[in-house]
Amino acid sequence: MRLIALFLLLLPGFAFAQEAASPRPSPIQIVTARYKETYLKITYSQPKKKGRQVFGKLVPYDQIWRTGANEATEITITKDILINQQPLKAGTYSLFTIPSKDKWTIIINSDVGMWGSYNYNSKKDVLRFEVPSTSTGAMVFESFTLTIDSKNDKATISLAWDTTQVSFPVQFNEPK
Repeated sequence: MRLIALFLLLLPGFAFAQEAASPRPSPIQIVTARYKETYLKITYSQPKKKGRQVFGKLVPYDQIWRTGANEATEITITKDILINQQPLKAGTYSLFTIPSKDKWTIIINSDVGMWGSYNYNSKKDVLRFEVPSTSTGAMVFESFTLTIDSKNDKATISLAWDTTQVSFPVQFNEPK
């Protein structure tokens, strides 16, 4: 009798463990670039427009954004680099942004492993700069898209969604 009771207690946990995970509505994406010994990787979740107004509504202007969906976007570099002509030491960081109508603030923050931007702490910012925002006039991407366009020791990181795009430069192998 005790064996049957134990079996019945364990059965719900067993059934739960066997359920298949459903796909995320905002799937994880990874973009990379390499120059010699330096490797750059950005991991982010890719939300979709789905007929919504994106910037200024879904992603409010002038507020901290995780720069994607789900977990905060993370950027990993294996060697020191320059981002927007500012030094960044090798490591893993969170990438946050503050979108505005005509410009975005790009933020590299030392706190990683966060869900969204709920626990964002500006005291952990290691880099912060502004870049102009451009309107493409027509929808570029249904999904939020990060790209790294690299050539030799230089690269451009671009963030694009709907009709908005921002970009900033990367210089590999920081000059000494």
